[in-house]
Amino acid sequence: MKIRRKTMGDRQEATQADSVPPAPFRAACRRAAFTLIEIMVVVSIMGMVMAMGFPAIYRVMHQESLTKAVNDVIRTCERARTQAILSGRAADAVFYPLDKRMEAGGGSRAGGDDFAGETGSATAVSSTAAQLPNNITLEMLDVNFVEYKEAEEARVRFYPNGTCDEMTVVLRSDRNQYRKITLEITTGLPSVEAIR
Repeated sequence: MKIRRKTMGDRQEATQADSVPPAPFRAACRRAAFTLIEIMVVVSIMGMVMAMGFPAIYRVMHQESLTKAVNDVIRTCERARTQAILSGRAADAVFYPLDKRMEAGGGSRAGGDDFAGETGSATAVSSTAAQLPNNITLEMLDVNFVEYKEAEEARVRFYPNGTCDEMTVVLRSDRNQYRKITLEITTGLPSVEAIR
């Protein structure tokens, strides 16, 4: 019996054969990796998509403050109207134009014979307040055809039968977008109109 001695060449062939994976595995490994060029192409495409979408996102973010301000005015008027109807007595929506603040008060001042727009403190049963954002300007606040834009306080009276005082509010954003909010005096319901 002859014993064949392993030579150095045989050992190298055996080592290479053990370390080389089968052909299907090699092909799968090559497909699983990305090249630097592929990664750079994907990143540049993502950058272009983000750059194109940024102006739209910016407009939505800045329009949101105007929408919030309009919703706050509407919500304040609706709360005052609801309080008046449910309690069976007049309720006020109180605006503080200089502070850019508003609230729905739960009742009128002592005596109960005051008119909308008069100044003074309210005896509020339940009060909810809202603040206009800094980038929103109160361009106009009319109650019963009297301008209260520069007044400390303006009151809009809502009555138990659902009617209210006349009110017109114009809000302007820092991008010169205008919204006009008016109250229908026979129903007390607000309506919004984009102007300009």
